[in-house]
Amino acid sequence: MSGPATANPPLERNLGFNHALHPDRPWIRLVRAATGLAMLASLAQETYDATQPGNSVDIPQLFSQFTFHSNLVLGIMFLVAATRRGEALPRWWDHVSGALAFYLVMTGIVYAVLVAPPGEPWWTLNLYWPWMVTHKIAPAVAGLDWLLVTRTTRGPWWRPLAWMGYPAAFLTFSWIRGALDGWYPYDFLNPTLDGGWSAVLVAAAEVLAAFLVVGVVVHAAGNARAALAVGRPPRRGPFGRLRAGSRAASRTA
Repeated sequence: MSGPATANPPLERNLGFNHALHPDRPWIRLVRAATGLAMLASLAQETYDATQPGNSVDIPQLFSQFTFHSNLVLGIMFLVAATRRGEALPRWWDHVSGALAFYLVMTGIVYAVLVAPPGEPWWTLNLYWPWMVTHKIAPAVAGLDWLLVTRTTRGPWWRPLAWMGYPAAFLTFSWIRGALDGWYPYDFLNPTLDGGWSAVLVAAAEVLAAFLVVGVVVHAAGNARAALAVGRPPRRGPFGRLRAGSRAASRTA
């Protein structure tokens, strides 16, 4: 069977509801395509501006930013998802999509809490438009896409820990790069400012803790969304065999 109500793994529950929010729906494809194009256009604008005299960020610095990486990858994934059927995407797609949604949500939170001027409204025409897209619009769309669009793949309990690999690697990369040329993407990572390494390590620990908390929430939200579309997977014993009653439950779920 093919059509907008199919998925990989297949839909089992709430078919009408999941049909309305299925990734193959034209309006969802349109939102994903428009957002992906806006994200890539924003990054292209930032790249062009970084080549201009007097710009505060050069190309290597721009390409070393967490926001640039996450927006680039998710923008491409949105465009791919907008042009392919949901059931044709591999099962790992949802796990990577969840990671990128997590990174974009954290981008929005970090910007609002640590980077944006105090009192800056969520929507303002006074903000550099690529930043409006990459720091506000894209995080909002990524979070809503993860929460609302039909998905059927559950993640294991350790998925948030796997998602933390990139933020931890980014911190290490930023400190090594900063030690070599003196540039840090964010002030709270700069040990040459007031407080030195002790302040930086405390701030980094707080940011990583916040990342982990949000990662767990995003992971749980993804599994809750999948539970609205598929039944519970059969429980297995210590040797991988289905437990008593699980076969019947899996057939009737």
